[in-house]
Amino acid sequence: MTDILIRNGTVVDGTGAPAYKADVRVNGGVITEVGAGLTSTGERVFDADGCFVTPGFIESHTHYDGTMWWQNNLDPLPGYGATTMILGNCGFSTAPLHRFMPAQREMVGIFSFFEDIPEGPFLQNLPWDWNLWSEYRASVERNVRVPLNYAAYVGHIAIRLAAMGVEAWDRAATPAEIARMADLLDDALAAGALGMSDNMHDHDGQNRPVPTLQADDAEFEALFAVMERYPGSCYQVIVDTFMRMTGPANLERLSRLLAGRPIKVQIAGAIPTLEFQKGILPAMQESVRKMRAAGVDVWPGFAHVSPTSTLSLIKSLIFAQSNDYVWHEVVLADDHAQKAALLADPDWRARARESWDTLAWGHSPLKNPQELYLLDSENGAGPVGITLKEYADSLGLHRSDAMADWILKNGTRSTVHMAPFPKDEALTLELMRDPRTVGNISDAGAHLQMLCGGGENALLLTKYVRDEKVMTLEEAVHVMTGKLAGHFNLTDRGEIAVGKRGDIAVFNLDEVQRREMEKAFDVPDGRGGTTWRFTRKAMPTRLTLVNGVPTFENGAWTGATPGEFLSPANENISLAIAAE
Repeated sequence: MTDILIRNGTVVDGTGAPAYKADVRVNGGVITEVGAGLTSTGERVFDADGCFVTPGFIESHTHYDGTMWWQNNLDPLPGYGATTMILGNCGFSTAPLHRFMPAQREMVGIFSFFEDIPEGPFLQNLPWDWNLWSEYRASVERNVRVPLNYAAYVGHIAIRLAAMGVEAWDRAATPAEIARMADLLDDALAAGALGMSDNMHDHDGQNRPVPTLQADDAEFEALFAVMERYPGSCYQVIVDTFMRMTGPANLERLSRLLAGRPIKVQIAGAIPTLEFQKGILPAMQESVRKMRAAGVDVWPGFAHVSPTSTLSLIKSLIFAQSNDYVWHEVVLADDHAQKAALLADPDWRARARESWDTLAWGHSPLKNPQELYLLDSENGAGPVGITLKEYADSLGLHRSDAMADWILKNGTRSTVHMAPFPKDEALTLELMRDPRTVGNISDAGAHLQMLCGGGENALLLTKYVRDEKVMTLEEAVHVMTGKLAGHFNLTDRGEIAVGKRGDIAVFNLDEVQRREMEKAFDVPDGRGGTTWRFTRKAMPTRLTLVNGVPTFENGAWTGATPGEFLSPANENISLAIAAE
């Protein structure tokens, strides 16, 4: 541990209270003193003149579950003041595992497709020396060293595959299989999982509903009964407000299943903020209102950044999740020669036109070529800087044919960029100020060739606070710190106060920027080479501390990896249960 005294800064403590001038002393990884005019007792002194001193930021929704095993610097998170990340979201976790390889490979395939992470490094860099979630935690603590603290849900999809094998895709569970799922969940919660995450949203690249969409009410009731024994746990679920628009029905079902249960529930998408989602917004808002009135502790999860994506032929779920499985065939093709052959094939082109015209969702980028930008050419042939619509119109081609032509001309590693979906900013601000919502959702660590979720937290400080002045710095910091720590029951962090962990961000607001995305060619491809991911340069903070140790300073990651596996109150609860 590093003892440090941060002097001359302005403290924004994470509670939403007004900022104040104070010094902050950290000893042994814990804040030991906060006050004016503190003097050094031999520890290192850091001058924070002109800077704000805040709790470290919590990345509330990430998918670094696999990536952390081969990219241990977690770039770019340390330079954005992040000190804690939440793993295992959306029903996806790397444990528990079925004892036989086919079902284990299904879990890897799910991660690879839905989170756009190559299968190769998953298979090569993780030791897979676990079946139970408790064994997975032990393996992570033995083998992984990262600069952020982390806490993790256990995924319902993983639980289902571990109990049922590959049949989890196809049917409801038997009573014996449900009992096995309950045991697997109990193991995870007893070992310190945050809770259980779930998925009522996704279909895979073959248009199969994810295994949890096959779960019947009896399965949910058994799992929720386990969660009730662990009052420090949370339930996280993503509902469909983006593709098939089943969100209202999802909420009605959850309202019935959760009624009367003392379970904290985070629902990603419960209050949709995008303009194309307006048709289901009133029903979603009414369901949340009714759930809260009935005593369900529901926390809508939301992103302050409108989704934007990069359409890549190397690794992308955009086509499949736009309900276009013809272009998805190109993504699945093994090599670039096969991809180019498909793009040039007249029969494939005819099917692609039909798919875009009759099958793709109306709000998808494929139906909105005026929102697709030809920006990133592999060989520079161009044209670049124009929309797909402009290019198609100039050639007199169908938009699908035009995109195929442009990619063939510019190289199959070229990418097409989607403009952000129009978003309701007033509703976003309302959600930020709701005391029971989960913000700062970014998907960091996933979709590495579509977006860079890491660093999106900077927009809270720049766009909302400094530039547009629609919220105070105290509010923005609370959204990313104390409010989230409270939701996840991580009670020893999220606030600048004596006794809290020394997770701290120090920054000059005038220096902060959400930097533009750029490519880093450092992702192992599983074939002995590397592929690329999007990242961005640091915000930067002047200083990021994790457990009192500097992880970012002087414009760079320090190389330190003091992150720890965090748990809510479940570990103590599990001891009490075992003693009964």
